[in-house]
Amino acid sequence: MASHSDSWREARLRPELKFLQPYVAGKGFGEISRKYGLLPADIVKLGSNENPYGPSPRAKEALASVAMERYPEPEELLAGLASYTGFPEDMILLGAGMDGVMDTLTRIFLDSGDASFIPTPTFSYYEILTIMASARPIFSPRGERHELTEVVPARAKMAFICSPNNPTGNVIGEQELRAMLESTDALVFLDEAYVEFAERSLIHLVREYDNLIVGRTLSKAFGLAGMRLGYALAPNWIAEQYRRAAPPFYGISSASAAAGAAALSDLPFMRRSVERIVSERERLVREIECGCSQANFLYLRTELSSHQLVEKFLSRGIIIRDCRSFRGAGEHQVRVTVGTPEENRRFLSAYREICR
Repeated sequence: MASHSDSWREARLRPELKFLQPYVAGKGFGEISRKYGLLPADIVKLGSNENPYGPSPRAKEALASVAMERYPEPEELLAGLASYTGFPEDMILLGAGMDGVMDTLTRIFLDSGDASFIPTPTFSYYEILTIMASARPIFSPRGERHELTEVVPARAKMAFICSPNNPTGNVIGEQELRAMLESTDALVFLDEAYVEFAERSLIHLVREYDNLIVGRTLSKAFGLAGMRLGYALAPNWIAEQYRRAAPPFYGISSASAAAGAAALSDLPFMRRSVERIVSERERLVREIECGCSQANFLYLRTELSSHQLVEKFLSRGIIIRDCRSFRGAGEHQVRVTVGTPEENRRFLSAYREICR
């Protein structure tokens, strides 16, 4: 086999790769089990914002009847999403997770010399998508209460706004979003991955503004993180171009389409899970006396460095998220997913031991 030089290999890579920091996922059961010698059953995972109650039993039943030799047929999924959101199917964009939806959108709209507006700290994948589109991210530090502090710059072609924001848990208000949409020519992508845990959604504004796209997912409230199934609501002029540029079958699988359609047919199950998580979230806020959140996680400031604090929790079999990988979060912030009452009890016990 021919072997080429390092310079040959480097010349074939896109130069944008030099500016990328890889996405950092939350730690898993296997990694912590091996490192600390713990049984997976003894580990509490509160680092990835997953739904501890899982999906509707209907979703699990649907997987048993999936014809794995057949390509996906997403008609039932689209019908379920249309019923759930109140939007027509031709305004619904499908993707392999919300990141799949955003990947197609950035390929449609961003090009060399363009820029995107990204208030930080926030979901780091916005930065990765921007750079891989040969565009430039414009970062804007959030304020003391994690609010937006700057308007969208005139040179920005897209703006990424996460609400509730990951990792801070706060939301953008309707009047603030309206003002943004009316003062910029940029396309605004509103990431509502955690909106089922919030007081309200701003999805209705898609009908009023032709520069707004609202992204959603079935990973969080619907408990289908392993299925990688996302969607967005977009004006027709964007949806038409999306269908031209999206990968075959929107990159989803027969299994994810079936599970998603089944989960959407059992909204009472999802809503009960959300009620339990929100109730536990409010209990944790009272117990810890921390800032409020409208997501399924809390954002905590630490006296120790976040790395040191997280290690103390990991050694006790409790996974929480070190937020150093979030640009602008600094060295003293952690994110804690709201778990079941028993999982939260273990977290609180360790928190009182470590932090007080």
